[in-house]
Amino acid sequence: MVTDEKPWFKAWPNNVPAFIDYPEIPLHELLSNSAKDHPNLSAIDYNDNEITYKELDLFSDQFATGLSKIGIRKGDRIALFLPNIPQFIIAYFGILKLGAVATTISQLHKDREVKYQLINSGAKSIITLNSLYSMIEKTWQETKLQNVIIAGLNWKSYPNDSSQMIFCKENVFSFEKIIKENSNSNSPKIEINPKVDLAVLQYTGGTTGRAKGAMLTHMNLVANTIMFSTWIQAKIAKERFLTALPLFHIYGMTTSMNVPISLAAKMVLIPKFNPRNILEIIQKKRITVFCGVPTMYSMLLADKEIDKFNLTSIKLCISGASPLPPQVQHRFMTITKGFLAEGYGLTEASPVTHCNPIDKTMKTVRVGSIGLPLSNTEARILEVSNHKKELPIGETGELAIKGPQVMLGYWQNPNETAIVLKDGWLLTGDIGKMDKDGYFYITDRKKDLIKYKDYSIYPREIEDVIYENSKVKLCAVIGKPTPIIGGIPKAFVVLRDNTEATEKEIMAFVNEKVATYKAIREVEFRNNLPLSSVGKVLRRVLQDEEKQKQRKE
Repeated sequence: MVTDEKPWFKAWPNNVPAFIDYPEIPLHELLSNSAKDHPNLSAIDYNDNEITYKELDLFSDQFATGLSKIGIRKGDRIALFLPNIPQFIIAYFGILKLGAVATTISQLHKDREVKYQLINSGAKSIITLNSLYSMIEKTWQETKLQNVIIAGLNWKSYPNDSSQMIFCKENVFSFEKIIKENSNSNSPKIEINPKVDLAVLQYTGGTTGRAKGAMLTHMNLVANTIMFSTWIQAKIAKERFLTALPLFHIYGMTTSMNVPISLAAKMVLIPKFNPRNILEIIQKKRITVFCGVPTMYSMLLADKEIDKFNLTSIKLCISGASPLPPQVQHRFMTITKGFLAEGYGLTEASPVTHCNPIDKTMKTVRVGSIGLPLSNTEARILEVSNHKKELPIGETGELAIKGPQVMLGYWQNPNETAIVLKDGWLLTGDIGKMDKDGYFYITDRKKDLIKYKDYSIYPREIEDVIYENSKVKLCAVIGKPTPIIGGIPKAFVVLRDNTEATEKEIMAFVNEKVATYKAIREVEFRNNLPLSSVGKVLRRVLQDEEKQKQRKE
């Protein structure tokens, strides 16, 4: 329980309660409720085609009926292998209405990764695009797949001649045809226990490096949706969300789909992030809320013509998934006149656990901090080598979380579950600290820590300094392995267009601002850096590349 003994209790925004009541309902009732209260409001805007809340609710009913006709039952896992298109949202809520479990697959996954997730989850059906069917066909016989449902990129575009061949195959169905054939049907009424029944089996990386399915219940996701929407103080039936984060990722799924649906807001669906296109859409659609990652905001700011766009409709932006450089935060707020807050979360917590107070005056915002725990959420800093020991204010250790958004555990993986869930607390694997007012700071990922001689170096600290250089667009720091002294800090840098810099220039810029043992010894310039599905720089990929390079030498 959160008590007034906790430092963050008094720091909570006055208009956000420490505890909120959230309904114990299945997740799909958030959609049904918005459709009932605001049937004619636009739920989805996709390529200037709009779907109302009444239509969205009805289409998901029809899809649920179609799934039941091909043998899908409560508890079955159904894979969603789609970009941000209306069919993703329709299928997601149709799956939930049937009592089945959605498991989403990243569009960046290759054959081997898709096959692993299908086998591990035991998915019975998959919904995907015509262009991705060949990947599924290769591994179909090695999985438990019984059906494949094909959707078109253009909403309600019925199969053309080139795709008809796929539908001639047994157990391959057209998404659009399922909707059409069940236009007069109501979805089956399935009894769901929100606290126990799974809504989503969301895959994430872990301590072993193999993807693991986080078991998220209806209650986990409903609670996190209500907690986050309460925290950001968005207005019901008034907001326009830019849904540019991929919906197959838990960050996008919660903040850019479930949250706007709970608020009867309009979602402007973006299948692919293109900075210039995004600037045009923000201006044209008068976007008010945008949840993204630092690289998205950095890429928008890198557009030389950003000043030509009117972005002042933006009221609120949230940045998560990786640290938000202070310079990016300040410049974005200056240009848009809106508010950009840093938050924090992880798949195992549905995902949001922390966020800075929504305060345009910046009086209660701590730059560089992930903010305060959300309502109904507890957090503490534990000693890395002894998770039973809570550390005092200001000391650095591993961040642990407790709250209604924390997963049940990992799918069919009790050993990994036992590693991260301890007495109801979720061990995040992130290194951080808490200040005297209850604000939390993430220093780095435990696994990204650089051990140089007897010193511990946190890559984020060095990256923040590099970002202060106006020539830098993106950067990442890793520990380059050495046989005697451990890892030495090496920086990978992407420069802004039409700028030049040398290795010595970057090293001098950084090294005069950090302790000698933190000094970077090497800089490698690149045209781009490896990014995750939500735009987070993947240090582990750079680390692997560095190890391979050393083996060849």
